[in-house]
Amino acid sequence: MRIAILGNGGFGTAMALTLAGEHAVSLWGHDAVYTAAIAASRKNPRYLDVATLPDSIRVSNDAAAVLDRAGVVLVAVPTQHVRRTLQDLAQHVPPGVPVVSLAKGLEQGTGARPSQILADVLDDPHRVFVLSGPSHAEEIALRMPTTVVVAGDDDEALQQLQLTLQTERFRVYRNSDLLGVELCGALKNVMALAAGIADGLGYGDNAKAAILSRGLVEMQRYGLAEGADPRTFFGLAGVGDLAVTAFSRHGRNRAFGERIGRGETLAQALASSPKVAEGVWTAKVVVRAAAELDVEMPIAQAVSRVLYEGLPPAVAVRELMERDPKAEA
Repeated sequence: MRIAILGNGGFGTAMALTLAGEHAVSLWGHDAVYTAAIAASRKNPRYLDVATLPDSIRVSNDAAAVLDRAGVVLVAVPTQHVRRTLQDLAQHVPPGVPVVSLAKGLEQGTGARPSQILADVLDDPHRVFVLSGPSHAEEIALRMPTTVVVAGDDDEALQQLQLTLQTERFRVYRNSDLLGVELCGALKNVMALAAGIADGLGYGDNAKAAILSRGLVEMQRYGLAEGADPRTFFGLAGVGDLAVTAFSRHGRNRAFGERIGRGETLAQALASSPKVAEGVWTAKVVVRAAAELDVEMPIAQAVSRVLYEGLPPAVAVRELMERDPKAEA
């Protein structure tokens, strides 16, 4: 099958590497100069420097060529750029083929999930799917065993995607709860920021375990208010992705939070890496939406206040610890 991947960041490149042995893969990047450099050198030093792309992967800035006769389209573009990118490229997306979002965030301004943006731009929600789960690009690129979940509302199409995307080192489950899977991917980044802030402050495993367990409660609470299946939050997209993002040295959001915990400002942390920490933008959207839904999310709110209101991280932790005593449930 021909698979087109839009976005030559770390995850898009990793997916190209893992699928290249099974399918004809084309990889598109928006930056013509940098994309040409990847095509020539077969290296992606800016986003994924651990692997070399085989010659079988077509790398191009020509969207029409990349999308030509594609049987599946993977959208590996950061959430804040999905709408603009797909509006520019939609005319080249073959009609009727599955379009799978790999982004994990919520759009500023609208609060839309990536799948909602794709459905809006393509005017066809039934061809839009989501792939999520504990899946660091660095490990996928090195062919380390990885397990993810693909979600959508068409079970027959899901089964076909499952077979198409699975390899001997990349296992794919399917889930009909697209809403829950996508919310997990967005919300876990906010909790990973909190875990990173704790790391930056020098706190230990006790603090991180508390953040993750209570953070999962907040994620599920928000998901239930939106109509998601509560079981999804205890699967790969939920607790699985939360754990790997919050503990791993590869976790962008954890690393970003650590810089904040060590005293960097939001502007300084944003300028320190070309890689996108989606939780930075999602935190503000989630806190606003949680208030509208009357959902209590103290950890997410603390992260947002640290990032956008200048609340010192140590003060945020103290305020969380000093909240009124209550039953765990």
